[in-house]
Amino acid sequence: MGFSSLGLSAAVLQAVQETGYQTPTPIQAQAIPIILAGRDVIGASQTGTGKTAAFALPTLSKIEKLGKPQILVLEPTRELAHQVAESFEKYGKHTGLKVALLYGGVGLGPQSEQLAAGADIVVATPGRLVDHFYRATMRFGALKTLILDEVDRMLDMGFLPQVRKIVNLCPWEGRQTLFFSATMPPAIQTFAQWCLTDPQSIEIARRSVPTTVTHAFYPVAMDQRDDLLLALLKETDYHSVMIFTRTRKEADEVCALIKTTGQKKVAAMHSDISQVDRMKALAGFKAGDYEILVATDVAARGIDISGVSHVINYRVPENAEDYVHRIGRTGRAEAEGDAFTILTADELDFAKSVEVFIDQPIPRRKIENFAYSYTALLDDSPRKQIRRPKTGGKKRR
Repeated sequence: MGFSSLGLSAAVLQAVQETGYQTPTPIQAQAIPIILAGRDVIGASQTGTGKTAAFALPTLSKIEKLGKPQILVLEPTRELAHQVAESFEKYGKHTGLKVALLYGGVGLGPQSEQLAAGADIVVATPGRLVDHFYRATMRFGALKTLILDEVDRMLDMGFLPQVRKIVNLCPWEGRQTLFFSATMPPAIQTFAQWCLTDPQSIEIARRSVPTTVTHAFYPVAMDQRDDLLLALLKETDYHSVMIFTRTRKEADEVCALIKTTGQKKVAAMHSDISQVDRMKALAGFKAGDYEILVATDVAARGIDISGVSHVINYRVPENAEDYVHRIGRTGRAEAEGDAFTILTADELDFAKSVEVFIDQPIPRRKIENFAYSYTALLDDSPRKQIRRPKTGGKKRR
């Protein structure tokens, strides 16, 4: 099956052909006809599956230039919003349709000008979209399609009340709503039932990890985490590495640590960094100007970065699902990749949760010639080697 058999408009099909895409992914082949038919959709969707094209191509094919917002896409982060807006511009370049991109951290003026110039598609983060509504620069009366993307992430970030407000601002009669979420906790299920009408369920992607990715835990004593990270980088033949940290402060500290080794092609990306610098870091990493990008989970979900050879988790993620999203930055498009995770004793429960979530054990590895401090995690069989003190004897410390 090719794209030409899916019912896309001639203008959109021309743009697809110019991108070099020949065969739709299973996600696109399944979703595009349903969306073109006007059905509401609820999809289980993870990153790297071709989801953006699955909703952008058919929605672009359904509208004609009106000079008013007809498609609204909500995204949880600025990076995702920017990426999705670029996709709509790429796929809609022969349609004459205009795209407005609305997100916080930058001035309202240029965004208001995009809307006033006659935007047909609006891609936005929830808070900034509400700001434009109160300033009367954004109106919803002509809206035909509402796309809620990464809804579980919006829940995690506390955006759901704002999203609910936005849904209420949109026309209910005749509106098509496309709803995508990697997970469906009870709060998301309730929300979906409220805002969707007779939706068609689409299984976009199961909670799985790329089969081309090699996983490894690297156990180490808590006070040697930094030393092991530097040793991993030294011993690894990489050309692009993403290192994930739990906090923004930690990302800055790790970035500074790596720079002390003389490695200058390293940048940090998190929400405390200005939007301009975040986009500069991301663009520089994609272009190869930076070999290492140190990021919090703001960069883990949905960011389209091809060619990442290694992902390193500075700590085991507390949420097992975040592990899948992080390592999904490598092993894309059937390319091989490596996912290394530094493991300390206080993270064993998190490590077990990851293994249960991905339904496979992750091997433990050591680096040769690294001067390890003792930790029970380094024992091949900890239960046999740790002896309990005899009754009446002194306790080992």
